[in-house]
Amino acid sequence: MSVSSSSMCGGDAGMKCVVWFRRDLRVEDNPALAAAARTAGEVVPAYVWSPEEDGPYFPGRVSRWWLSQSLKHLEASLHRLGAAKLVTRRSPDSVAALLQLVRDTGATHLFFNHLYDPISLVRDHRLKEMMTAEGIVVQSFNADLLYDPWEVNDDEGQPFNMFMPFWNRCLSMPYDPPAPLLPPKRINSGDLSMCPSDDLIFEDESERGSNALLARAWSPGWQNADKALSAFLNGPLIDYSVNRKKADSANTSLLSPYLHFGELSVRKVFHLVRVKQLVWSNEGNHAAEESCTLFLRSVGLREYSRYLCFNHPCSHEKPLLAHLRFFPWVVNESTFKFWRQGRTGYPLVDAGMRELWATGWLHDRIRVVVSSFFVKVLQLPWRWGMKYFWDTLLDADLESDALGWQYISGSLPDSRELDHIDNPQLEGYKFDPHGEYVRRWLPELARLPTEWIHHPWDAPASVLQAAGVELGSNYPLPIVELDTAQVRLQEALSEMWQLEAASRAAMDTGMEEGLGDSSEVPPIEFPQDLQMEVHWEPARVAPNVLTTAQRRQDQMVPTMTASLNRVETEISADLGNSVDSRAEVPFRMHFEPRTEREEVIQSTGNAAGTNGIHHHNNFQQPQHRMRNIFAPSVSEASSSWTGRDGGVVPVWSPPAASGHSETYGADEADVSSRSYLDMHPQSHRIMNWHQLSQSLTTGRDVENSVQPNFIG
Repeated sequence: MSVSSSSMCGGDAGMKCVVWFRRDLRVEDNPALAAAARTAGEVVPAYVWSPEEDGPYFPGRVSRWWLSQSLKHLEASLHRLGAAKLVTRRSPDSVAALLQLVRDTGATHLFFNHLYDPISLVRDHRLKEMMTAEGIVVQSFNADLLYDPWEVNDDEGQPFNMFMPFWNRCLSMPYDPPAPLLPPKRINSGDLSMCPSDDLIFEDESERGSNALLARAWSPGWQNADKALSAFLNGPLIDYSVNRKKADSANTSLLSPYLHFGELSVRKVFHLVRVKQLVWSNEGNHAAEESCTLFLRSVGLREYSRYLCFNHPCSHEKPLLAHLRFFPWVVNESTFKFWRQGRTGYPLVDAGMRELWATGWLHDRIRVVVSSFFVKVLQLPWRWGMKYFWDTLLDADLESDALGWQYISGSLPDSRELDHIDNPQLEGYKFDPHGEYVRRWLPELARLPTEWIHHPWDAPASVLQAAGVELGSNYPLPIVELDTAQVRLQEALSEMWQLEAASRAAMDTGMEEGLGDSSEVPPIEFPQDLQMEVHWEPARVAPNVLTTAQRRQDQMVPTMTASLNRVETEISADLGNSVDSRAEVPFRMHFEPRTEREEVIQSTGNAAGTNGIHHHNNFQQPQHRMRNIFAPSVSEASSSWTGRDGGVVPVWSPPAASGHSETYGADEADVSSRSYLDMHPQSHRIMNWHQLSQSLTTGRDVENSVQPNFIG
């Protein structure tokens, strides 16, 4: 896996090496770059943009913005080290582009750092085979993890299937994670004048205004990542154990985008946090020591996401517990639309989804709330939620998101119980006790007293009137009652177990529950409106041959329509379309989707009930349901944008007299810029962290510690 060639060459003035950058956009602690600078006479730094290879996981707008800024920062850093430039290529096939680059430059070696997602693993294997056939020496390195996945196994030499045993083993490994590497002193790239670069286009004209706002809140680039790390180590880390669950303030590290793009070394983060832990332990500051333990556990969850993805390559598509392939997910695109637009009628959920759209960011506790609501209350396919997070998050990370959504959906051996629904009202008072987070992102509820801010449907009419809240008009009623959702969830679980039992009975040898045994049922297809094609920035394949790139647009947040009467008509039509015109979703399943036309009940916002389960002689595959689970009281009104606390937030105004409706796109919020401290003076100290208290974690106390991206 790590080396596909003969042993690494010594310093050779005539040796030319291409260094392929991917999600390791830094010059500090970059093993591939360091090895090339140490051993090669000339180093050609290169980046290939080939998003077509990612299939449905085309990077979202905010992710593409971050990448573009990070590459500019990297090229400037390489230039200061002596490199002529960062060679960039645009191609639908990165392997073919690299092969051509090697031929163009006359390079004899290719160095790069590992990735662990299934697409990258297949691509890297193909790359090594093709390069070796051309006589090119290829070597790859670990720059993304404390330990490579194949280094961490249980006592029987098998991969771990639960997080806590995995992390405890990492903390008790007989050798330390490598110390961070210093940047190369100098890079000689030779004459690259005859090696042109392609212009990489990461945004179109319609996105530039929104992207400009991101620069006021975030500073991509590896040197800015170091500043952000220093700011966290010398600020919020000491009180992390106390403040990490507060959604109404910035008390988390905000390091996950830097870690995803490889601007920040996880080994550097680990060693510096352990230094802090040692200092606070010697001072007897046990609360601060616990803060370090909890933060390092979030680092461990990131490690585990790669570990799980490496050992179970289908983890982003299929549940890892076999029986969950029989769960009858509700295939309803209209419900999905209400969730992602922040119109569920549950304030904490809606505030989170509107913040996600406006800023590309979510506090990690809010990620748990909105994803749990998605899976357990709405019972929508968890991969839909994972895909939407991928499209909209700045720190979108396939491995971390897959682990988080699998955990929420009960698909892991140590997941939270699927039959337990978290009450958004109680979660609101836990993570946003004063309601400030909800007030910021739901200004239509800003005047509600804290007593009612997380459950306005219980507020007296006089309180609602005084606050200017008209439920069902300028703020929706709950999309489904929690009691009804709990009943429907229990029915779905009962159906799942019956189908699983029928499957066992239908097999001669039976079928035991196990990891990854879900190959018979293909994943539910993504909704069609998440796969919009836009013709822009053609990929250069060969002269006179163009392949159009596809871009998945972020979801437009439409206005609430201006007439309540029209609302009822539109929602009814929307419901009908979700069942009739979209009957082909999922369109490549091995079974026919079952349509359930439930009565829409105005008073409760939901109609419970499922079709009976009929077992015949031949075993039936699970029937994914398409159901109307919300009331027409989820109304729409006209909308406008306003600045609030330095941010751009949607304001929902009461319905106007006209029935005219338009749609609009949301811009990102202008989150207050953060000031950063200077780089930590101990950033390159080599330490033996076995001298520190190991603080080995025990048990399964990981409640709310796994979410769709962890190091928030």
